[in-house]
Amino acid sequence: MTYVFPPPTPPSVALVDDTARFPVRRIFCVGRNYAAHAREMGQDPDREPPFFFAKPADAVVDAGVEHHARIPYPPLTSNLHHEVELVVALARGGADIPAARALEHVFGYAVGIDLTRRDLQLAARDKGRPWDWGKGFDHSAPLAPLHRASAVGHPSEGRIWLEVDGELRQDGDLRELIWSVADVIAIASQSVTLAPGDLVFTGTPAGVGPLLPGQTLRGGIAGLGDVVVTSTER
Repeated sequence: MTYVFPPPTPPSVALVDDTARFPVRRIFCVGRNYAAHAREMGQDPDREPPFFFAKPADAVVDAGVEHHARIPYPPLTSNLHHEVELVVALARGGADIPAARALEHVFGYAVGIDLTRRDLQLAARDKGRPWDWGKGFDHSAPLAPLHRASAVGHPSEGRIWLEVDGELRQDGDLRELIWSVADVIAIASQSVTLAPGDLVFTGTPAGVGPLLPGQTLRGGIAGLGDVVVTSTER
């Protein structure tokens, strides 16, 4: 097959204790999947069906074996927010996956950060417009190396936290997820056919807030280690 110019290298992320890499196909994100975060965003935390949004695959930032990513502070925002999340990586795809079989599709898990240009997101929301410019911008999905599920199991409880320049901002537990990992996979597969290489960001606990140019955040999940992200000056 001939292309008019060389196709880009597929996005990929590191694995723990392995030189192989995980190719990223798509990034799906679940909105408001912790009740306390839903409340801080002014929304009703009742257990309604989850909603999803997407980021482009090349928004992923591989933190590598050092678990440290350095990203340029994004343009067009004065209110960049951090959201620490459990990220699920799929090794098998499918449509209409039963929740009881959903975890069989999981390759592994990692700590991820959903960076959000909150001012752009809220302005779009208030006008009934898509969130893409607030959520799907360059370098908006830093990710620590993936742990294989065969090594760590399927986390359903444990601390999830984030600090900025040493100040604790987010502090929750995976037990607080409104929709479990299995539920999220099953429900997403009713709308789209999932595929190997898909990442699912499962939502963030309360405490989201601003990340300023030059600041460093550290987020972690019990059993999965942490990820460090430094935002460079504009």
